[in-house]
Order: sequence, then C-alpha cells, then structure tokens
Amino acid sequence: MDTDSGRDLISDLPQSIIETILIKLPLLDAVRTSVLSRKWRYKWATITELVFNDTCLIPCQDKAIISCNLVNFITRCLFLHDGPIHKFELNTSYSPTSPDLDQWLLFLSRKDIKELIIDIGEDDWFRAPSCLFFCPKLTHLVLVRCELNPPPNFKGFLSLKHLSLQQVIIPPHDIEGLISSCPLLESLTLSYFDSLELTIRAPNLKYLNLEGEFKDIRLENTPHLIGISVAMYMTDDIAEHFEQSSGCNFDKFLGCVPRLERLIGHIYFTKYLSIGNEQGSFPVMYQNLKFIELYQVSFEDMKELLVVLRLIVSSPNLEELQISSSSITTTTDIYDLDFWEKDWPADCTFGKLKIVQMSDFSGLPHEIAFIKFLLGHSPVLEQMIVAPTIYVTDKVVKMLIDLLTFRRASPLATVKFVQEPL
Repeated sequence: MDTDSGRDLISDLPQSIIETILIKLPLLDAVRTSVLSRKWRYKWATITELVFNDTCLIPCQDKAIISCNLVNFITRCLFLHDGPIHKFELNTSYSPTSPDLDQWLLFLSRKDIKELIIDIGEDDWFRAPSCLFFCPKLTHLVLVRCELNPPPNFKGFLSLKHLSLQQVIIPPHDIEGLISSCPLLESLTLSYFDSLELTIRAPNLKYLNLEGEFKDIRLENTPHLIGISVAMYMTDDIAEHFEQSSGCNFDKFLGCVPRLERLIGHIYFTKYLSIGNEQGSFPVMYQNLKFIELYQVSFEDMKELLVVLRLIVSSPNLEELQISSSSITTTTDIYDLDFWEKDWPADCTFGKLKIVQMSDFSGLPHEIAFIKFLLGHSPVLEQMIVAPTIYVTDKVVKMLIDLLTFRRASPLATVKFVQEPL
C-alpha cells in the first residue's frame, strides 16, 4: 500500500502478475485473499493451476469431517472458477467418493486441462470415468491406485508428453494401445504392475521408468530413448516363465535404443537380460551411453557376467560404472578364470571410463577378475571404489592386498577400499 497517495499498488498490478503470485501460494491461502476487499473477491478464481493437498485442510479429529470438508472445498473452487484450468493436482490421504471424482473430472475435461495428477488415500482406489479419455489438450497425466478402461472410441492422447501410472489396473492390451496412441510421449513411468508382458512402441520416448513383476519387456520403435530405469520383481510364476522363454531378452529390450545415455537396472534386471544372450558379436553400439548402474549382479552366473561385459564393451564412451553384487548363489558354474584371457582380446579398452564403484563385494573369483580387467583396460580411470558386503570379514585384508597389486592402465587411477555402504 502506498500510504502517501492511498493507492493499493498490489491490486493495481496486471492480472497476469497477480495470478502468478496467487499460484505460488497454497491454494487455501489464495482463496482466502477473497476477503481482502471487493476488488480481490474473485482474483483467485482465474488462476490456471489448482493444487489440492493436505495443506488445504483445517485440522480436526474426525477424519470423516475432514474428508467432507475437502470435498466441499474442491467442489466450490471448481464451480466458482472462471476460465481455463491448465493444472489440477489432487494429492491427499483423504479419499473423495467416486461420484465426486467423476463430477470433478467431467468439469475439468471442459476446462482445457493440460496437467492432471491424482494420488488419493493409500488404501483407496478409484475408477477413471470415460470423460478422462477425452481431454484433447492433456500433456501430463499421473494416476495412482486407479482402474483404467479406455472406451472403444478412444483415439489417444494426441498431446500427451508425460505419463505415469502407479498401481493401475488396466488390461494388458489396453496399456500397450494407450502408450502407442500417444505419439508425442516423451516420459513413461509404469510402477507396480503384475505379471505383465509388455511391448512399448513410442517413437518420441526419451525417459522410461519401469517397476513391477514383468514377464517380458520389448522395446520397439524407441529411437530417441536416452534414460532407462528398470526394477523387476521375481515370483515363482515369472521365474518359470523365464526358464521357458525363447529369444534374446538383451536384444528385445536394448536392441532399439541407439541413443541411450543413462541405464539403471535394479534387482533381477541383469538376470532378465541374460536369458538367450550368448557371447559373440554385438550388433548395437551405444555411442552415447555414459552412465550404467546395475544392482545385485550375480558374479557366480556367467550369463549375467556376459551381460555386464556386453554392456560396457558396447559403450565406448562410458564414463561411470556402478555395480552392486548379489550374495545369493544362483548357479553351480565352475569358475573358469581363463575366460578373461581366452575370450576377451588384449586390446579391449574402455577409453572414457573414469569412475567405477563396486558395492556388496564378496571377493568371489569373477568379482576380483572383473576389477582386475577394468583396472588393466581403462587408461583414463581416476577412481575405483570398492565396498565389501557386511557378511565378509575374514577376507577383507587379503582382498585389499589383491586390489592394490593389480596393474593399472591409468597412471591417475586410485583404488579406495571402504567398509561403509556406498
């Protein structure tokens, strides 16, 4: 307030600037500005981003009253709103009823909604109404604990760039159809799916995040993919499916990602890639791949070891490698340490590799041979960090001595042995 002239400088700001200020406030505070003056009564009603979360709630001991108050607040805000709504986010531990959600989504489908995020109470699921599939300007969609059934006349989200489905129930053929009907899709997250066989076709996809019980994953027409993170959970059914599967999983999953820059494989990922993978020529080179992180790799399983070697040999510009070993015995393979001399040429080098981290290190013969191999073939290596598993105590000194005596191709390489988890 300008006290000399009596002018209200904030109220006289352009409406676009006032909207920007109001969007930065918690929504409840933004709505409360309506009591400031008659001029401010409906200033909040034109903001284009509405975020409803637990900050919108007035504390109360009765959860039913809190939930009812939240529903009433959201309903009033939507019906008093004037103009387009580009973002609607509902992230709360209090669950509205399905009729309320259906009503809100129907309203939003007529408001040029572009970004929609719905994550309600942990024990509650909701079924998405058919109107959700007819939001032509939708670019960002996040659904958690939801049941999806695309209607027969659904033509796709033609503007969608970001899709995240977590704990979503949807028929397998519909999830593939949903993905392929989003031609501009750049980021895809699928979490907590069960026993899913999935083929992903997304020509503009750049980032892929998968987590769940996947029987099979095939990437087709994904030439622009640059970042992948995969966590696979194992069940008896999936383990049996792995044993019976045919073809090379490595080629099915990584055969169509020539621009890959970053790869993170969590539990069972290298196990999955090892099925059908054979030592030989590598048809695809990953010229842009600079970072690889692999969890729970079994160095007692030669097939998993071959997956690791295929990845790093096919990545001539790799700069950082992080691997955690699995302490679970998965095979009775006899250690063929001559493998490192017979099957890998002496001129094999990792010309850009600078950082290597090995965690949960047990001192298994192939673990030690792998580290020796990297030290001897990485001319610009700067740091090799090794952290033993907590279950290894009696071999720590011997492992340390072995590591320090290995030849190093890089004069700058240091070997750091740490006994805390990385």
